[in-house]
Amino acid sequence: MTTPQRVAVLKGGRSLEREVSLRSGANVEAALRRLGHEVISVDADPKLVRTLRAKRPDVVFVAMHGKGGEDGTVQELLEILSIPYTGSGVHACARSMDKVIAKAIFANAGIPTPPAFAFGEDAFRELGAADALSEIEERLGLPLVVKPAKQGSALGITVAREPNDVPRALMTALSFDDHVLLERFVVGREIAVSVLGTEHPEALPAVEAVFAGEFYDFEARYTPGMTELVAPAHLGPELADEVARTALACYEAVGCRGFGRVDMIIDAEDRIWVLEINPIPGMTDTSLLPKAAAAAGLSFDEVIERVLGEAALGG
Repeated sequence: MTTPQRVAVLKGGRSLEREVSLRSGANVEAALRRLGHEVISVDADPKLVRTLRAKRPDVVFVAMHGKGGEDGTVQELLEILSIPYTGSGVHACARSMDKVIAKAIFANAGIPTPPAFAFGEDAFRELGAADALSEIEERLGLPLVVKPAKQGSALGITVAREPNDVPRALMTALSFDDHVLLERFVVGREIAVSVLGTEHPEALPAVEAVFAGEFYDFEARYTPGMTELVAPAHLGPELADEVARTALACYEAVGCRGFGRVDMIIDAEDRIWVLEINPIPGMTDTSLLPKAAAAAGLSFDEVIERVLGEAALGG
């Protein structure tokens, strides 16, 4: 067991994932208290730097999701304040949060990811990118997944099944972010693989999300009873090993540390397609990492203790 510390749990913030973050943070705080740590609950706001200076925690457990928390911003502030923190460093968070950059890293590492095109809002406004939609649809096929480049929890994602659906899907995605991704829609099983560790990262058992809708959207993720989480996922030994290796390859290629989660699709031919990597996985009662940990024989408290034990500066 780690030595008791003053741990500031950083949660909330003003991103669209605020409520999810508050739920994650509450679960983390409860675990830390059970482990004997002194917990300082911090809802991130414009006084964050002053709060941290006044509270003087030994370490910060980052439980913020979305913009500000997962994109390297709060990590940069913690670096400046010289306060060790959990999870990935500034650059790994920034790379993970931007789906365009993450996909490029995956592709360069030989990791299969669905083909896609990405544009900023100015490309549609100033360069007439909308006039190329027919070529994009021809190259990628329909349906298309249209998603904000820097948003989590499946917010702003639309599956466009017909050409007339694409402009509306773009408008939805652009209302969440000024950069959008148009990605080939892969039909298959939604699989998540959580990873723990830094120097010797370990892939936890894969979890399959079984749901009724078109894709694993925000409502399916966080509404109790809407999704069945199968942990471990029903995969043959060879496929399970390949899924684990793929998740570790993503984690290491992006430069993550502490913990993370890789989301992927397994198609009808058992091919793996990586969708994204999450540097600060959810810790709510419906989240995937706790389910994966339980399947590996790890309690929630053990996971929190391991993540806390790898808190650091830099990286």
